[in-house]
Amino acid sequence: MSSASAAQSYRVLQLNLCHSGVNTSCFNGANVIQEARDIIGARQPQAVTLNEICRDDLAQLAPSMGNGHQAFAPALRPDGTPVRCVNGDEYGNGLLFRATGATNFSGVYATQDGGSERRVYVCAEFPDLTGCTTHLSTTGSVAMAQCKAAIAMLRDRGAATRPTFLAGDFNMRYAPLFGQNVQNCNSAPFFRKGDGDVQHVFAASMGFERTDVISMRYTDHPALLVTLTKP
Repeated sequence: MSSASAAQSYRVLQLNLCHSGVNTSCFNGANVIQEARDIIGARQPQAVTLNEICRDDLAQLAPSMGNGHQAFAPALRPDGTPVRCVNGDEYGNGLLFRATGATNFSGVYATQDGGSERRVYVCAEFPDLTGCTTHLSTTGSVAMAQCKAAIAMLRDRGAATRPTFLAGDFNMRYAPLFGQNVQNCNSAPFFRKGDGDVQHVFAASMGFERTDVISMRYTDHPALLVTLTKP
């Protein structure tokens, strides 16, 4: 059997849920959690990457993913303490997988924008795959530096030979009229797929099948489903 025919589809679902309650313009409470459950149930991803969530949201969404592996990293204040949702829970980025048996790691970017939130990444490393999510600065030059740092970090961890993905809200668009072009962050062995706006999936040592952008009612971003192939 050829490697192409042996490859299996691997669906990564990227969601920015705007669930902290801090940004009142897009906060719709528990409705967005049910909407996320519905999309997970309908699309059956192998991995879900989550931005702008509260830590407890993972426990609410985990049954939809078969209670597989979870990872969470809070965004940080300049003093190093976690950013909090309005309900007091930690606010940040999370991962859900159907598989189990991963080791988590996370980090804070060296370059920050001087605002009230220090941006972070969080990853889960399985024996046969590394998956990460991040939510970058709204300042374009800082977001670019953070993106390049994340790609370099994953390249150093063996992305050239190990299936690897990084998904999230990068706050940069592809080929914009103004501002940073997210494609300038990309470098071998990665390729990028996006939602036509600021959410993207970078992948290495994986193939590509298709991209689906799914409208969401209760947050200010669509869902981005990127179907990759994994050897």
